[in-house]
Amino acid sequence: MKLTVTLLAVASGLFSATTLATPLPQGAALTINLAIADTGAANPARPYVAAWLEGSSKTTASQWALWTGNQTEWLKDLRTWWRKFGRYHVQEIDGYSSATRAIGAYQLSPQLKDLQGQPLPQGNYTLYIEAVREHGGRDIVRQKINLGTESLQYSVPANAELGPITIKYKVK
Repeated sequence: MKLTVTLLAVASGLFSATTLATPLPQGAALTINLAIADTGAANPARPYVAAWLEGSSKTTASQWALWTGNQTEWLKDLRTWWRKFGRYHVQEIDGYSSATRAIGAYQLSPQLKDLQGQPLPQGNYTLYIEAVREHGGRDIVRQKINLGTESLQYSVPANAELGPITIKYKVK
């Protein structure tokens, strides 16, 4: 009996939740439509924006956008992103998804892969989009999303720095 329990404990340690996780369906895709809001300022600064995904363990599962224009000294202004990801991985950042963006509408079509480049498993996640503008405001959007076998759509109302956001998860 003791040997069986020990073998079971060892076996369960070898097969973690990610090892046994169900992969996303073939052809699953995520599209995020977001807008940089017009604050009405005469000469508005372009905001820094970060978009990332967290798993149920509240750890970063995937990093999708970092619009900062190679200004690493100001990454700390993206406070939530910095606390959760940036300060621990700033040396690993070898490129940025884009420079800052002007007022307008934009689309992200992120790869559904984890930080190691492996496909994300099905499950419940939280999408974060954070925006901060010099001499402006700060917004953080948290939207729970389910990446599974069904197509879903989520809508997030506009804030001060970010306009309305639409998140579409499509399964072919």
